[in-house]
Amino acid sequence: MADPKPVKNSTDELRLEQAYQFCLNLAAQHYENFPVASRFLPVRLRRPIAVIYSFARSADDLADEGDMDAQERIRQLDEYSAKLTQIESGSTDEQDPIFIALAEVIKQHQLPVSLFHDLLHAFKMDVEKNRFATFDEILHYCHYSANPVGRLLLTLYNQASDENLQYSDAICTALQLINFYQDLSQDYLENNRVYLPQDEMQQFSISESHIQQSTTDPSMLALMQKQYQRSSDYLNMGKPLGKILKGRFGFELRMIISAGERILKKLMNNQHNVFARPRLGRFDGLLIVLTALLTR
Repeated sequence: MADPKPVKNSTDELRLEQAYQFCLNLAAQHYENFPVASRFLPVRLRRPIAVIYSFARSADDLADEGDMDAQERIRQLDEYSAKLTQIESGSTDEQDPIFIALAEVIKQHQLPVSLFHDLLHAFKMDVEKNRFATFDEILHYCHYSANPVGRLLLTLYNQASDENLQYSDAICTALQLINFYQDLSQDYLENNRVYLPQDEMQQFSISESHIQQSTTDPSMLALMQKQYQRSSDYLNMGKPLGKILKGRFGFELRMIISAGERILKKLMNNQHNVFARPRLGRFDGLLIVLTALLTR
């Protein structure tokens, strides 16, 4: 005979509802390439996606925002890890709305807690590592910082086959790389981070003064064209997933891919200033939607 399900009282239900609303509000306050509870997504996925986003956003802020020193940032991220372990053991931090909602979402959708630990590992890397010797080191970072998001979404959608996960990893890695390349100056000036392979910078005779002074010369252009092409290759590797997934989620993914392609095209075509952040206008938005509709 199966064990009876625990009965939630009205206080528990109210606390959970408030926790969900907290995450939805937090998600609504930020603009990201992440599909934050988009109206194109199935209604049943909007809440769990907002919860996942809230976890990632708040942990990312621990790594980047405020005046804390590195030791304090790591300590608070370790507290997040402990709260995840608490969820794994079957209990919940009843004071933190994000973890109240996250515990419910993980249980309801059977999400791998290891993927949330992976995200925390990336945020700790943000605190401790700001230079990358090779492109493989950057890929290693993407494995923890970006790929878990796609894997969590596929699990929510019950489409986490091995093939789909590989496609998703390629898309998420591409989007992470594109995000690096459109924020070269910002990452350097605000956080002293350089997401370019040090060996390739040396190969193209690029020093950090290029980034500090926003210098776009033939060498810098050549280096960045190599990065852009590699990002395009990863995006193309994952593109079949947009046709495999059906319904609203597939449409959302095709729009994300199309938006990545539009940003990448603007980066590739800008021969005057590789440090200028590309902007997507209304015409771009129209093309993104049309592309998503026509590539079903």
